[in-house]
Amino acid sequence: MEAEYAMPGAQPAVTTANLSVVNSDLVAETVVIEWSVAKRIAFRLAFIYFVFYAMPFPLGYIPLTDTVSSYYSKIWEAVVPWLAQHVLHLGYQIGVADTGSGDRTYDWILTGTYLTLAIVGTIVWSLIDRRRANYERLYRWLRLYVRLYVGAVLIGYGAYKVIQSQFPAPNLARLVQPYGDSSPMGLLWTFMGSSYLYNLFTGGAEIVGGAFLIIPPLATLGALLTIACMGNVFILNMAYDVPVKLFSFNLVVMAAFVALPDTERLLNLFVLNRPTTAAPARPLFVRPRLNDAIRWLQLILLAVFLGLSLYQSWQGTKFFATIAVPEPIKGVWTVNEFVEDGKPQALTPGDSNRWFRIVLDHSNRISVEFVDAPLQRYGMELDESTHTLNLVAPNDPNWKSELKYETPKPDTLVLNGTINGHPVSMTAHRKPLSDFRLLNRGFHWVSEAPFNR
Repeated sequence: MEAEYAMPGAQPAVTTANLSVVNSDLVAETVVIEWSVAKRIAFRLAFIYFVFYAMPFPLGYIPLTDTVSSYYSKIWEAVVPWLAQHVLHLGYQIGVADTGSGDRTYDWILTGTYLTLAIVGTIVWSLIDRRRANYERLYRWLRLYVRLYVGAVLIGYGAYKVIQSQFPAPNLARLVQPYGDSSPMGLLWTFMGSSYLYNLFTGGAEIVGGAFLIIPPLATLGALLTIACMGNVFILNMAYDVPVKLFSFNLVVMAAFVALPDTERLLNLFVLNRPTTAAPARPLFVRPRLNDAIRWLQLILLAVFLGLSLYQSWQGTKFFATIAVPEPIKGVWTVNEFVEDGKPQALTPGDSNRWFRIVLDHSNRISVEFVDAPLQRYGMELDESTHTLNLVAPNDPNWKSELKYETPKPDTLVLNGTINGHPVSMTAHRKPLSDFRLLNRGFHWVSEAPFNR
């Protein structure tokens, strides 16, 4: 970008290369440098879209601002369904509840609304402000805002990996699920969760990229790291149908916007084998003391974002610990004896009623595998005082089960009670975790042949 400030008496054609800074609290008079029409229009479009997309940041990322942030979200939660019904005439009711997906109908309409507002706003802005030569000062503020937003998001992504709360180790139900029965997203989650080292590597790269974005002299390097990290995330989301495609793509675009001013210098250095100059100073204020203050503020925000993200990730791991079932019944249990209505049930191919395997990992759910049928998850309420499991089916409100459990031996589980009104009794034996190759293979520096199973 061209410099905006010059020494008194300098020639009008001043450039960043010959710009010097005076030893006073004021930088000298402004030199007006005219942007092309296309550049001004592109800036207006980017400004409106990025601000809409990132708002209400930093609210929600700073402690004690969640409530205010939620008020802003509620505005769009009212507007978007109205647009879906009255403008787009969708034939179904769209949901606004947070499901963990960033690719809901709601998200697509919201992003489309941002883009529409940006286009309309750009047209109006271009008509009423067409004589302005440039937006140097506003551009610097926008770049700062985008840097802080993307940096905060990247640090959050990284924190949830280095403490491994986004991709926890594969749970017991996942270990017994056949590859072919898993969803592409489930396969990706298993791949990521099975290696803490890879979580640490990818999460560390995201934290470093986010931190560099927030540190002014390292912003371009941070943008390049972000493009690499989030570009990989975007491709994974596309390849494994992870519903964060919109968000990850927008983060890549925003990171590219941050790196854009240094495109020529980067091409000279990495592609064209040409000499390049130092990056020009892009001060936000005329007074150096204010620029020093804003730099310190960015470092403080970096510490806040990093500390809060790591704390939230740690809290996530603690939550998983609170819902773990008691050790005596935790495990993968193979049902050897199953009696229903007083009649022993053999393992019959195609039988969708006879329990074959039970997975008890979390206190709020139980997974049951039938013979020749996919793993079925049920909601569960565990009462340790009475040794009772109360089960409900997620898609059948009339289906219920109440089972009493006991463990006469450390690796034996006995269940008695009813399943959907039928009296049952079963005995199961625990499968040792050492039997799972994914857990016991380990790491080998020397391998005489690939161990690909």
